[in-house]
Amino acid sequence: MTAITEDGAAPPEAEPAPAGDRPRGGALAGATAAAEAVPVTLPGARHLVLVDGSGYIFRAFHALPPMTRPDGTPVNAVYGFTQMLSRFLTDHRGSHLAVVFDASRTTFRNEIFPDYKAHRPDPPPELVPQFALIREATAAFGVACIEQQGFEADDMIAAYARQFTAEGGEVTIVSSDKDLMQLVRPGVQMLDPIKQKPIREAEVEEKFGVPPAKVPDVQALAGDPTDNVPGVPGIGIKTAAQLITEYGDLETLLEKAGGIKQPKRREALVGHADKARLSKRLVTLDEAAPLTLPVEELAVRPPEPRTLAQFLQTQGFRSVLARMGLGEAAGDAGSRARNSAVAAHAAAAAATRAAPAEPDAGKAPFGPYETVTTLAALEPWIAEARAAGLVALDTETDSLNALRARLVGICLATAPGRACYIPLRHVAPGNPQADMLSEPVAAPEQIPFDQAIEALRPLLTDRSVLKLLQNAKYDLEVLCRAENGGIAVTPVDDTMLISYALEAGRHGHGMDELSVLHLGHKPMGFDEVTGTGRARISFDRVPLDKATAYAAEDADVTLRLWQVLRPRLLPEGALALYEQVERRMVAVLRDMELAGIKVDGAELARIGEDFSGRMAALEQEIHGLAGRPFNVGSPKQLGEILFDEMKLPGGKRSKASGAWGTDASVLEELAVQGVPLARKVLDWRQLSKLKSTYVDGLTAAIDPRDGRVHTDFAMAVAATGRLSSTEPNLQNIPIRTEEGARIRRAFVAEAGHLLLSADYSQIELRLLAHLADVPALREAFEKGEDIHARTAADIFRLAPGTVDREARRRAKTINFGIIYGMSAFGLASRLGIPPVEARGIIDAYFGQYPGIRDAMERLKEKARLQGYVSTSFGRKLWIPDIGARDMVRRAGAERAAINAPFQGGAAEIIKRAMVRVPGALREAGLSGRMLLQVHDELVFEVPEAEVEATAALVRAVMEGVVTLRVPLAVEVGTGRSWAEAH
Repeated sequence: MTAITEDGAAPPEAEPAPAGDRPRGGALAGATAAAEAVPVTLPGARHLVLVDGSGYIFRAFHALPPMTRPDGTPVNAVYGFTQMLSRFLTDHRGSHLAVVFDASRTTFRNEIFPDYKAHRPDPPPELVPQFALIREATAAFGVACIEQQGFEADDMIAAYARQFTAEGGEVTIVSSDKDLMQLVRPGVQMLDPIKQKPIREAEVEEKFGVPPAKVPDVQALAGDPTDNVPGVPGIGIKTAAQLITEYGDLETLLEKAGGIKQPKRREALVGHADKARLSKRLVTLDEAAPLTLPVEELAVRPPEPRTLAQFLQTQGFRSVLARMGLGEAAGDAGSRARNSAVAAHAAAAAATRAAPAEPDAGKAPFGPYETVTTLAALEPWIAEARAAGLVALDTETDSLNALRARLVGICLATAPGRACYIPLRHVAPGNPQADMLSEPVAAPEQIPFDQAIEALRPLLTDRSVLKLLQNAKYDLEVLCRAENGGIAVTPVDDTMLISYALEAGRHGHGMDELSVLHLGHKPMGFDEVTGTGRARISFDRVPLDKATAYAAEDADVTLRLWQVLRPRLLPEGALALYEQVERRMVAVLRDMELAGIKVDGAELARIGEDFSGRMAALEQEIHGLAGRPFNVGSPKQLGEILFDEMKLPGGKRSKASGAWGTDASVLEELAVQGVPLARKVLDWRQLSKLKSTYVDGLTAAIDPRDGRVHTDFAMAVAATGRLSSTEPNLQNIPIRTEEGARIRRAFVAEAGHLLLSADYSQIELRLLAHLADVPALREAFEKGEDIHARTAADIFRLAPGTVDREARRRAKTINFGIIYGMSAFGLASRLGIPPVEARGIIDAYFGQYPGIRDAMERLKEKARLQGYVSTSFGRKLWIPDIGARDMVRRAGAERAAINAPFQGGAAEIIKRAMVRVPGALREAGLSGRMLLQVHDELVFEVPEAEVEATAALVRAVMEGVVTLRVPLAVEVGTGRSWAEAH
């Protein structure tokens, strides 16, 4: 039952080793340590090592960066797999060895429950050709390969473990799959290939709360969203373990469920008993599965040298050839035609290690670069890129908006200092207004647009050539929209996102800043070639010599940044984050931005008229309260009214201008003190902002070609890993106000479709319960209780069912405020109570949940010691001011250190869901499209006939994307408009 989707544990990280290099770290070191952790088999002893091949394939694929063999076939998973097998064979671990695979996706479990694993996405396209190669590798090493139609790999592992131990042998299962833990017993252990630690009965009981033999009972109750095992709603692992411990087994529990005192638990068990029994059949491994090979055929034997050498040479795996003692790897033709992407990566790593302080020392100068104006001149560049196995790519356009930009030129770089610019749509150079006074100038020579696109298309879509970009999403959208069919560029690496995965919050991730920081080089500025102000010209009018110097340098810098930054991902623990999340998000967001969301312009106009009328009425009220007319939108005039004429206390003048401060905090304080003018101005400002930003702004942003708004999701801005939305910003529309709901009504579905909103429920509080390991909060989430009512009952010592609205409101405020490091003064302001009372509530909160205070203190201490904190998924969130001498700045940094893992963790979870949902929809044959991400919410446009199926699939993927100590919950709604769906 190997999980294709994430199960909450970070996968191994690995770096492809150059020929002859000793593998370092991650999956490759894991393979080494895994082999060494298997008990040495004494002469004559029988010890079977069963490798969960299906599980290892996916882990190796996600751990290793893209690698291709000379013919362009992806081989990163194959490489990790061969490293593992070579270690087991050369180190003589085990008397018997077999690799077990899933034969197909359909097994006997689908016959008893058709929805079993129904929402699993297709494997990544780069992985598909590697399945057959890994089976070839197993055969080439002379290792037994086991698979059986109608059964999963886990069933075959169970059957062979039973048979081998019955004959007096010992078994080690190389896997960390929780579904295999039910097999652990005397004589059978597991080996976690990631942590290189054995898993025995104690480890299983620590994870599940029951001995291995009872694991299927616990899994049957808790269910498994990853495999679509239903379980019993509202029962998690902890509760399931308690029930099985108390009643002994599942069947006894179900027979006696009617006598359980807790009503919700009793109703769930009685009402879903059949689901529990079905779930146990799904999770129980079949130890009686038919053996495809006799046990004795699993005995370790040396591989046939010629067969193995030929296979390894074909793949270009020189280090494995050397390990297996199969000749001088450097001398064979297959090695000379090595995997160029791997070689380039290794060379970059070596260069970085050789000169860490000055990574650009001794490299080629920046320019001069070549201007390519004929197909004959372009062909050698294309050939050079193919030979290198990678090419840095950049586009030049006439707009910063990717969906409105026209492609003007393309830049390529194949090595440091080796770059070119291919102009495509340049016109006569110079300022068109000045040109009107002189003789017309002919456009420069360049390749006709259509011919250039067709010449570049095979290179830019070639999976064996890695494309390196800075802010890849922009260029990918421009190229997708290019005339003549567009180009879907793949595969890509993004230097902006590599930097973001390494150092979110530490600095910006724009190319110019990264170039100065890592290369010691300041690139040519845009203003240097286009001018400024009224004299600025569009890029298509820049003379080709200047355009080439500017544009080709961008590609050159991108390639050099990749050489410096990419090798850091593995040793700094950011490879999995980048490969699994950030890099995959590029294509997901590209498609979302290209799709856009439909906006009803007529409805926006009606909303605008209403807002204008209400603003005018408010202005009249404000003038009446002020005693005279004034410009309500002028902070200076408002300050004079409030503090000079009305003589209100608390005013502060700006040191720079001398004007009174009238920002929102000042007005809120006055409103609390009972000044009606301040409240009316706040109301007016809100309407004014909504009208200008969302009514007028959205109206201007509607694309006349499709009637839709196409926002731009910024991927590398927020220090916490969150996405942000610009042009227009669709993430700041008020959620709980009437005005915000009205604006959401203008976002509508196309005819025959509905909008579907899927929103994570209280995800940051769930992360708090997970990270701080608070038993009471975990229990409340597992039972599906009202978390704020439960908190109120706990901290105010109220009996269940007696929590009133005010107590719940206070608990809700502190539940969310605690994540942001809220002080007693902050809580007092929020609740309108004295600070002393607020301090008492906070003390009661921490007294009831001491693990939360401990977790917060650990986060602050970690930030002070390391300069960063981490999410549960490994992202480092840098806190620059944590050591500041200024107390205010330092306090702000401490609050950020507390909040970052929760906001960052929530961002990671929804991003992981986003990279899985589109594939899951395709696999299920559903045509819904993901349009928006607004913090914890995803918005889809779905054909009416597919709404129910899409809602179920989206919920299953989102809730099953990671495993926490508490269950994830997703609320789904649908409607003609976003307001109806939300």
